[in-house]
Amino acid sequence: MRLFSIETGYFRLDGGAMFGIIPKPLWAKLIPPDSENRILMAMRSLLIEDGNRLFLIDNGLGHKYDSKFAEIYQIDHTQNLDKSLAQHGFSKKDITDLIITHLHFDHAGGTTEIDTTTGNYKIAFPNARIWLQRSNLELAQNPNPREKGSFFDDFLIPITQWENLQLLENETTLTPHIHIKVCNGHTSGMQLPIIQYKNYQILFATDLIPTYAHVPLPYIMAYDTQPLVTIAEKQAILLWVVKEKVILFYQHDPTNECGTVVQDDKGRFISEKTFPLTEITGNNS
Repeated sequence: MRLFSIETGYFRLDGGAMFGIIPKPLWAKLIPPDSENRILMAMRSLLIEDGNRLFLIDNGLGHKYDSKFAEIYQIDHTQNLDKSLAQHGFSKKDITDLIITHLHFDHAGGTTEIDTTTGNYKIAFPNARIWLQRSNLELAQNPNPREKGSFFDDFLIPITQWENLQLLENETTLTPHIHIKVCNGHTSGMQLPIIQYKNYQILFATDLIPTYAHVPLPYIMAYDTQPLVTIAEKQAILLWVVKEKVILFYQHDPTNECGTVVQDDKGRFISEKTFPLTEITGNNS
């Protein structure tokens, strides 16, 4: 089994929205904002080579956006999915299984690309099964007002028509090494894969704990549709993370790929340390 951190690009979101009720003087020390109050965020995926299967968890934004969208979100595709896969000797055609944590554009936008022959959108991973929670797909097809702007038809419609779409119902085990937990506070049916690698457990923390700065329990996003549910889910998962010494894989942290968590003498969750994935896999995984 081999693991690779895959960088699909960077973008910026409003820092206040990313930290909810937390005052700016606190979060700005952790991830400094630009002149428009936006913070830099990665769109990091995880590639898992397990026997004859190659899993990719999320795929970033993709390249289907106009100049206005690019300016608003300050999109930087200097590093992108194709380039990052190629650095490890793979391409999108090699992906056998695509796990989509949820259908927000920064997680699933790269699922499709434009077919240069027809001009229509097509699945960018021609040999992949797509694993998605049914509840998240149903939400994306009939979104609430808060999330409507996060789901785009250019990737949603081809996914619904994909013959290898596998809809999951809540928590499940995909392989002996990949287990799926489900949270609903950020959005309905968000998947959090847990990877068993050597003697480690690695949690792909997606938008429950998007960066190392979001480890403290109250540090949740204003984007969360059910913030109190997020708090309860996050507390339960962090207690498990601390007890089992689980490694968090940070999807949106601009500099820190992985980290561990401890509780202080007051019971508060704090980031113990951060490190690159290669610290546990080695350069060749």
